[in-house]
Amino acid sequence: MIELQEITKIFPTSDGPFTALDRISLTIQDGDIFGIVGMSGAGKSTLVRCINLLERPTSGQVRIDGQDLTAMTAGDLLKTRRSISMIFQQFNLLMQRTCLKNVCFPLEIAGVQPAKAKQRAMELLEIVGLPDKADAYPAQLSGGQKQRVAIARALASDPKVLLCDEATSALDPTTTRSILRLVQDINRRLGITVVVITHEMAVVEEICSHVAILDHGHMVETGRVDEIFSNPKTDAARRLVYPDGVQIDQFPVARVVRVVFNGGSSYEPLIASLAIDCGVKVNILGADTRNIDGKAFGSMLLGLPEDQAEAAKAVQYLKSQRDLTVEEVSDYHG
Repeated sequence: MIELQEITKIFPTSDGPFTALDRISLTIQDGDIFGIVGMSGAGKSTLVRCINLLERPTSGQVRIDGQDLTAMTAGDLLKTRRSISMIFQQFNLLMQRTCLKNVCFPLEIAGVQPAKAKQRAMELLEIVGLPDKADAYPAQLSGGQKQRVAIARALASDPKVLLCDEATSALDPTTTRSILRLVQDINRRLGITVVVITHEMAVVEEICSHVAILDHGHMVETGRVDEIFSNPKTDAARRLVYPDGVQIDQFPVARVVRVVFNGGSSYEPLIASLAIDCGVKVNILGADTRNIDGKAFGSMLLGLPEDQAEAAKAVQYLKSQRDLTVEEVSDYHG
Protein backbone atom coordinates (compact mmCIF):
# COMPACT_ATOMS: atom_id res chain seq x y z
CA MET A 1 0.00 0.00 0.00
CA ILE A 2 1.20 3.50 -0.89
CA GLU A 3 0.15 6.24 1.51
CA LEU A 4 0.88 9.91 0.90
CA GLN A 5 0.15 12.04 3.93
CA GLU A 6 -0.01 15.83 3.66
CA ILE A 7 2.68 15.99 0.97
CA THR A 8 3.82 19.54 0.32
CA LYS A 9 6.61 20.51 -2.06
CA ILE A 10 7.91 24.07 -2.26
CA PHE A 11 10.56 25.15 -4.76
CA PRO A 12 12.62 28.33 -4.34
CA THR A 13 12.45 30.59 -7.41
CA SER A 14 13.70 34.04 -8.32
CA ASP A 15 10.16 35.30 -7.71
CA GLY A 16 9.96 33.67 -4.27
CA PRO A 17 8.76 30.26 -3.02
CA PHE A 18 6.58 28.26 -5.43
CA THR A 19 4.23 25.63 -3.97
CA ALA A 20 4.12 22.77 -6.48
CA LEU A 21 2.16 20.46 -4.16
CA ASP A 22 -0.07 21.58 -1.32
CA ARG A 23 -0.92 18.99 1.37
CA ILE A 24 -1.67 16.03 -0.92
CA SER A 25 -3.03 12.95 0.87
CA LEU A 26 -3.66 9.80 -1.11
CA THR A 27 -3.91 6.03 -0.60
CA ILE A 28 -3.14 3.54 -3.38
CA GLN A 29 -4.02 -0.08 -2.69
CA ASP A 30 -1.76 -3.00 -3.57
CA GLY A 31 -2.36 -4.30 -7.08
CA ASP A 32 -4.28 -1.23 -8.21
CA ILE A 33 -3.77 0.72 -11.42
CA PHE A 34 -4.10 4.26 -10.14
CA GLY A 35 -4.23 7.32 -12.37
CA ILE A 36 -2.98 10.77 -11.38
CA VAL A 37 -4.23 13.25 -13.94
CA GLY A 38 -4.14 16.99 -14.46
CA MET A 39 -3.30 19.69 -16.95
CA SER A 40 0.26 20.86 -17.57
CA GLY A 41 1.66 22.43 -14.40
CA ALA A 42 -0.77 20.64 -12.08
CA GLY A 43 2.06 18.98 -10.14
CA LYS A 44 1.68 15.40 -11.42
CA SER A 45 5.32 14.69 -12.21
CA THR A 46 6.47 16.29 -8.97
CA LEU A 47 4.06 14.07 -7.06
CA VAL A 48 5.21 10.86 -8.72
CA ARG A 49 8.86 11.76 -8.03
CA CYS A 50 7.91 12.25 -4.38
CA ILE A 51 6.62 8.67 -4.25
CA ASN A 52 10.12 7.26 -4.72
CA LEU A 53 11.77 10.29 -3.12
CA LEU A 54 13.63 11.32 -6.26
CA GLU A 55 12.06 14.58 -5.12
CA ARG A 56 12.03 14.93 -1.35
CA PRO A 57 8.84 16.56 -0.03
CA THR A 58 9.18 19.80 1.90
CA SER A 59 6.81 18.27 4.44
CA GLY A 60 4.59 15.22 4.80
CA GLN A 61 5.17 11.46 4.76
CA VAL A 62 5.46 8.82 2.05
CA ARG A 63 4.67 5.35 3.37
CA ILE A 64 5.01 2.12 1.39
CA ASP A 65 3.84 -1.01 3.18
CA GLY A 66 3.81 1.01 6.40
CA GLN A 67 7.42 2.21 6.14
CA ASP A 68 8.05 5.95 6.06
CA LEU A 69 10.50 6.63 3.23
CA THR A 70 11.08 10.19 4.41
CA ALA A 71 12.52 8.89 7.70
CA MET A 72 14.84 6.26 6.17
CA THR A 73 18.60 6.35 6.11
CA ALA A 74 20.22 6.70 2.69
CA GLY A 75 21.10 2.98 2.66
CA ASP A 76 17.59 1.82 3.56
CA LEU A 77 16.06 4.21 1.02
CA LEU A 78 18.30 2.81 -1.71
CA LYS A 79 17.12 -0.72 -0.91
CA THR A 80 13.47 0.34 -0.89
CA ARG A 81 13.84 2.15 -4.21
CA ARG A 82 14.74 -1.18 -5.84
CA SER A 83 11.12 -2.22 -5.37
CA ILE A 84 9.88 0.93 -7.16
CA SER A 85 10.57 1.12 -10.90
CA MET A 86 9.79 3.97 -13.27
CA ILE A 87 9.22 4.45 -16.99
CA PHE A 88 9.27 7.81 -18.74
CA GLN A 89 7.97 9.58 -21.83
CA GLN A 90 11.40 9.60 -23.51
CA PHE A 91 12.26 5.94 -22.71
CA ASN A 92 15.78 6.76 -21.34
CA LEU A 93 17.43 3.74 -22.95
CA LEU A 94 21.21 3.47 -23.24
CA MET A 95 21.79 3.99 -26.96
CA GLN A 96 25.16 2.18 -27.09
CA ARG A 97 23.72 -1.00 -25.58
CA THR A 98 21.56 -3.62 -27.26
CA CYS A 99 18.04 -4.20 -26.01
CA LEU A 100 19.24 -7.27 -24.10
CA LYS A 101 22.04 -5.32 -22.43
CA ASN A 102 19.65 -2.46 -21.59
CA VAL A 103 17.45 -4.90 -19.70
CA CYS A 104 20.52 -6.50 -18.09
CA PHE A 105 21.79 -3.15 -16.81
CA PRO A 106 19.88 -3.00 -13.48
CA LEU A 107 20.70 -6.66 -12.89
CA GLU A 108 24.39 -5.93 -13.37
CA ILE A 109 24.17 -3.08 -10.86
CA ALA A 110 22.52 -5.46 -8.39
CA GLY A 111 25.44 -7.89 -8.79
CA VAL A 112 23.56 -10.67 -10.58
CA GLN A 113 25.81 -13.15 -12.38
CA PRO A 114 26.02 -12.43 -16.15
CA ALA A 115 24.51 -15.76 -17.21
CA LYS A 116 21.54 -15.38 -14.85
CA ALA A 117 21.13 -11.72 -15.83
CA LYS A 118 20.98 -12.65 -19.52
CA GLN A 119 18.47 -15.43 -18.85
CA ARG A 120 16.24 -13.10 -16.84
CA ALA A 121 16.52 -10.34 -19.44
CA MET A 122 15.43 -12.72 -22.18
CA GLU A 123 12.44 -13.77 -20.07
CA LEU A 124 11.46 -10.11 -19.68
CA LEU A 125 11.84 -9.39 -23.39
CA GLU A 126 9.52 -12.34 -23.94
CA ILE A 127 6.96 -10.83 -21.54
CA VAL A 128 6.94 -7.53 -23.46
CA GLY A 129 6.77 -9.29 -26.83
CA LEU A 130 10.25 -8.48 -28.14
CA PRO A 131 12.42 -11.62 -27.84
CA ASP A 132 13.51 -11.13 -31.46
CA LYS A 133 14.94 -7.67 -30.68
CA ALA A 134 17.51 -8.81 -28.10
CA ASP A 135 20.48 -7.90 -30.31
CA ALA A 136 18.94 -4.73 -31.80
CA TYR A 137 19.93 -1.26 -30.68
CA PRO A 138 17.40 1.39 -29.55
CA ALA A 139 17.98 3.44 -32.72
CA GLN A 140 16.61 0.50 -34.72
CA LEU A 141 13.32 0.41 -32.80
CA SER A 142 10.01 2.22 -33.10
CA GLY A 143 8.76 4.35 -30.23
CA GLY A 144 6.45 1.61 -29.01
CA GLN A 145 9.24 -0.96 -29.11
CA LYS A 146 11.55 1.36 -27.16
CA GLN A 147 8.89 1.73 -24.47
CA ARG A 148 8.47 -2.05 -24.31
CA VAL A 149 12.21 -2.44 -23.74
CA ALA A 150 12.02 0.28 -21.06
CA ILE A 151 9.20 -1.65 -19.38
CA ALA A 152 11.24 -4.87 -19.50
CA ARG A 153 14.17 -3.04 -17.91
CA ALA A 154 11.87 -1.61 -15.23
CA LEU A 155 10.69 -5.14 -14.39
CA ALA A 156 14.23 -6.49 -14.02
CA SER A 157 14.40 -5.62 -10.32
CA ASP A 158 11.10 -7.45 -9.58
CA PRO A 159 9.41 -4.24 -8.40
CA LYS A 160 6.29 -4.02 -6.29
CA VAL A 161 5.42 -0.64 -7.81
CA LEU A 162 5.69 0.66 -11.38
CA LEU A 163 5.52 4.43 -11.86
CA CYS A 164 4.57 5.57 -15.37
CA ASP A 165 5.32 9.27 -15.94
CA GLU A 166 3.55 10.31 -19.16
CA ALA A 167 4.81 7.00 -20.57
CA THR A 168 2.58 7.09 -23.68
CA SER A 169 2.62 10.83 -24.45
CA ALA A 170 5.18 10.46 -27.26
CA LEU A 171 3.31 7.59 -28.94
CA ASP A 172 0.56 7.49 -31.56
CA PRO A 173 -2.94 6.35 -30.47
CA THR A 174 -2.61 2.77 -31.75
CA THR A 175 0.78 2.27 -30.10
CA THR A 176 -0.51 3.92 -26.93
CA ARG A 177 -3.32 1.36 -26.68
CA SER A 178 -0.90 -1.53 -27.15
CA ILE A 179 1.41 -0.21 -24.41
CA LEU A 180 -1.54 0.33 -22.06
CA ARG A 181 -2.72 -3.23 -22.72
CA LEU A 182 0.79 -4.44 -21.89
CA VAL A 183 0.85 -2.49 -18.63
CA GLN A 184 -2.57 -3.87 -17.74
CA ASP A 185 -1.42 -7.42 -18.54
CA ILE A 186 1.70 -6.99 -16.38
CA ASN A 187 -0.44 -5.69 -13.53
CA ARG A 188 -2.70 -8.74 -13.73
CA ARG A 189 0.02 -11.35 -14.23
CA LEU A 190 2.59 -10.05 -11.77
CA GLY A 191 0.38 -8.21 -9.27
CA ILE A 192 2.46 -5.03 -9.56
CA THR A 193 0.86 -1.81 -8.34
CA VAL A 194 0.87 0.72 -11.19
CA VAL A 195 0.71 4.51 -10.83
CA VAL A 196 -0.05 6.26 -14.12
CA ILE A 197 0.78 9.97 -14.47
CA THR A 198 -0.94 11.55 -17.45
CA HIS A 199 -2.75 14.62 -18.76
CA GLU A 200 -5.03 12.44 -20.89
CA MET A 201 -8.29 11.14 -19.46
CA ALA A 202 -8.38 8.63 -22.34
CA VAL A 203 -5.38 6.89 -20.75
CA VAL A 204 -7.10 6.82 -17.35
CA GLU A 205 -10.33 5.38 -18.70
CA GLU A 206 -8.42 2.76 -20.66
CA ILE A 207 -6.77 0.94 -17.74
CA CYS A 208 -7.17 2.70 -14.36
CA SER A 209 -9.61 1.68 -11.64
CA HIS A 210 -9.06 4.77 -9.47
CA VAL A 211 -7.98 8.31 -10.24
CA ALA A 212 -6.88 11.47 -8.46
CA ILE A 213 -7.25 14.82 -10.21
CA LEU A 214 -4.66 17.52 -9.53
CA ASP A 215 -5.13 21.21 -10.25
CA HIS A 216 -2.38 23.75 -9.53
CA GLY A 217 -0.83 21.59 -6.83
CA HIS A 218 -4.10 20.69 -5.11
CA MET A 219 -5.90 17.36 -5.22
CA VAL A 220 -9.45 18.37 -6.13
CA GLU A 221 -11.11 14.97 -6.60
CA THR A 222 -10.31 11.31 -6.11
CA GLY A 223 -12.31 8.13 -6.44
CA ARG A 224 -13.23 5.31 -8.77
CA VAL A 225 -12.83 6.15 -12.44
CA ASP A 226 -16.46 5.33 -13.23
CA GLU A 227 -17.68 7.61 -10.43
CA ILE A 228 -15.53 10.55 -11.53
CA PHE A 229 -16.56 10.12 -15.16
CA SER A 230 -20.26 9.88 -14.38
CA ASN A 231 -20.34 12.78 -11.94
CA PRO A 232 -17.33 15.12 -11.93
CA LYS A 233 -17.88 17.54 -9.04
CA THR A 234 -15.26 20.22 -9.63
CA ASP A 235 -14.51 22.56 -12.53
CA ALA A 236 -11.06 20.99 -12.92
CA ALA A 237 -12.56 17.50 -13.20
CA ARG A 238 -15.22 18.66 -15.64
CA ARG A 239 -12.57 20.26 -17.87
CA LEU A 240 -10.76 16.92 -18.04
CA VAL A 241 -13.83 14.70 -18.41
CA TYR A 242 -15.47 17.02 -20.98
CA PRO A 243 -12.38 18.61 -22.54
CA ASP A 244 -14.01 20.04 -25.65
CA GLY A 245 -17.07 21.53 -24.03
CA VAL A 246 -19.86 22.63 -26.36
CA GLN A 247 -20.64 26.11 -27.60
CA ILE A 248 -24.40 25.85 -27.64
CA ASP A 249 -25.29 29.46 -28.40
CA GLN A 250 -24.61 28.92 -32.10
CA PHE A 251 -27.47 26.46 -32.59
CA PRO A 252 -30.97 27.62 -33.61
CA VAL A 253 -32.98 25.64 -31.09
CA ALA A 254 -35.52 26.79 -28.57
CA ARG A 255 -34.59 24.49 -25.71
CA VAL A 256 -31.51 22.50 -24.78
CA VAL A 257 -31.02 19.68 -22.28
CA ARG A 258 -27.87 17.91 -21.13
CA VAL A 259 -28.06 14.15 -20.77
CA VAL A 260 -25.36 12.66 -18.52
CA PHE A 261 -24.64 8.93 -18.86
CA ASN A 262 -24.02 7.32 -15.47
CA GLY A 263 -22.77 3.87 -16.39
CA GLY A 264 -25.65 2.20 -18.17
CA SER A 265 -25.11 -0.14 -21.10
CA SER A 266 -23.21 1.57 -23.90
CA TYR A 267 -25.04 -0.59 -26.41
CA GLU A 268 -28.48 1.02 -25.96
CA PRO A 269 -29.26 3.38 -28.90
CA LEU A 270 -30.83 6.18 -26.86
CA ILE A 271 -31.64 8.69 -29.61
CA ALA A 272 -32.95 6.03 -31.99
CA SER A 273 -35.12 4.61 -29.21
CA LEU A 274 -36.49 8.08 -28.48
CA ALA A 275 -37.49 8.50 -32.12
CA ILE A 276 -39.00 5.02 -32.38
CA ASP A 277 -40.78 4.85 -29.00
CA CYS A 278 -42.02 8.46 -28.85
CA GLY A 279 -41.87 9.60 -32.43
CA VAL A 280 -39.83 12.62 -31.32
CA LYS A 281 -36.72 13.73 -33.16
CA VAL A 282 -34.01 15.73 -31.38
CA ASN A 283 -30.82 17.37 -32.57
CA ILE A 284 -27.51 16.19 -31.13
CA LEU A 285 -25.70 19.49 -30.59
CA GLY A 286 -22.59 17.98 -29.08
CA ALA A 287 -21.44 14.86 -27.32
CA ASP A 288 -18.48 13.65 -25.31
CA THR A 289 -19.20 10.06 -24.40
CA ARG A 290 -17.02 7.03 -23.82
CA ASN A 291 -17.33 3.29 -23.34
CA ILE A 292 -15.67 1.86 -20.21
CA ASP A 293 -16.08 -1.91 -19.92
CA GLY A 294 -19.34 -1.82 -21.86
CA LYS A 295 -20.76 1.04 -19.77
CA ALA A 296 -21.55 4.51 -21.07
CA PHE A 297 -20.13 7.64 -19.42
CA GLY A 298 -20.01 11.27 -20.48
CA SER A 299 -22.64 13.70 -21.66
CA MET A 300 -24.65 14.80 -24.66
CA LEU A 301 -26.38 18.10 -25.47
CA LEU A 302 -29.74 17.72 -27.20
CA GLY A 303 -31.79 20.38 -28.95
CA LEU A 304 -35.49 19.70 -28.37
CA PRO A 305 -38.35 20.37 -30.80
CA GLU A 306 -39.96 23.82 -30.68
CA ASP A 307 -43.35 22.20 -30.09
CA GLN A 308 -43.72 22.24 -26.28
CA ALA A 309 -45.75 19.02 -26.15
CA GLU A 310 -43.14 17.19 -28.21
CA ALA A 311 -40.32 18.62 -26.08
CA ALA A 312 -42.08 17.59 -22.86
CA LYS A 313 -42.61 14.08 -24.22
CA ALA A 314 -38.90 13.81 -25.03
CA VAL A 315 -37.85 15.01 -21.57
CA GLN A 316 -40.25 12.62 -19.86
CA TYR A 317 -38.90 9.72 -21.92
CA LEU A 318 -35.29 10.60 -21.16
CA LYS A 319 -35.97 10.94 -17.43
CA SER A 320 -37.60 7.52 -17.38
CA GLN A 321 -34.41 5.82 -18.59
CA ARG A 322 -32.07 4.14 -16.15
CA ASP A 323 -28.55 5.47 -15.51
CA LEU A 324 -29.27 8.86 -17.05
CA THR A 325 -29.37 12.34 -15.54
CA VAL A 326 -31.29 14.97 -17.48
CA GLU A 327 -30.91 18.69 -16.80
CA GLU A 328 -32.06 21.80 -18.61
CA VAL A 329 -29.30 24.07 -19.91
CA SER A 330 -30.41 27.35 -18.42
CA ASP A 331 -27.63 29.53 -19.83
CA TYR A 332 -28.58 28.93 -23.43
CA HIS A 333 -28.75 32.13 -25.49
CA GLY A 334 -30.31 31.67 -28.92
